[in-house]
Amino acid sequence: MATQSKWQFLPTEAINPISLAVDKTAVPEIIDMIINEDRKVVAAVQKEKQRIAHGVEIITQSLRKGGRVIFVGAGTSGRLGVVEASEMPPTFGTSPTLVQAIMAGGQEAVFRAKEGVEDNYEEGARSIGRLRLGKKDVVIGVSASGMTPFVRGALTRARKSGAKIIFVTCWPGSELQNFVDLQIAPAVGPEIIAGSTRLKAGTATKLVLNMLTTIAMIKLGKTYGNLMVDVQTGSEKLKDRARRILGLVTGIDYDAADVLLKRAKWNVKAAIIMQRADLTLPQALRRLKKAHDSVREAIGENADARLKDLLGASPPPARPA
Repeated sequence: MATQSKWQFLPTEAINPISLAVDKTAVPEIIDMIINEDRKVVAAVQKEKQRIAHGVEIITQSLRKGGRVIFVGAGTSGRLGVVEASEMPPTFGTSPTLVQAIMAGGQEAVFRAKEGVEDNYEEGARSIGRLRLGKKDVVIGVSASGMTPFVRGALTRARKSGAKIIFVTCWPGSELQNFVDLQIAPAVGPEIIAGSTRLKAGTATKLVLNMLTTIAMIKLGKTYGNLMVDVQTGSEKLKDRARRILGLVTGIDYDAADVLLKRAKWNVKAAIIMQRADLTLPQALRRLKKAHDSVREAIGENADARLKDLLGASPPPARPA
């Protein structure tokens, strides 16, 4: 009997009939082709709405109990996990250990592809084992094809530790759905370039991971309305954002916001509470802790109406020259 490929029938490896002649197609037509294919991504992710919501709840409950979130993947899938983990501290003021990422091949593979490392099931298990997971933790395996041995090894080891497991893939038929706590599987169909899952599959995965982390952080009080009140002010741009946020919420001017933020040691949440409740920094921090880190709860008011009024009164931003 002839040997058959185990990848041949995966949707992520399928041939897209729309792009069969892409190599002799005019550039504007290729652009239209890609845009039309990308439109399918949002619809595919929309169909996973309830599963994504369930994933947000799993992550939120874990973090409230003191757990961690660990992404694990290879290639594009791994890099997308690295992006999510690396962007949590500056955006939401989290500890670098709260949301982490494991990449097949290690840090070097983030910048330069290391072929073959994704096939190492045992290294996936060892990599996750080094984190000493517990029942409070959540591991998010990311594999467009659903077949990556490195990810499977990591998830198998994570299961033994009692951690919750979410699996994000673009193969709805993956048998891992029977092994994990939750599978999120947007079915995006074949890529413009067969097997190039950095395209639609990567875009769909990025959307899903963005929603899982962002909504969980919102529910943990990391924003006030849609304002980034836990922003880390490590650059002049971010300091400027902090001053503007404080001004929007409290009504004080830009210079006064700068003075107050310095008194608050650049803690935007504390500065808001200090201004709105006329408190010292230690008092504001105590009130924030009592309010479960929620500015809305700590000051007992909504910024929504004020922000709507400000937005309605503001002229549209000028375009850069």
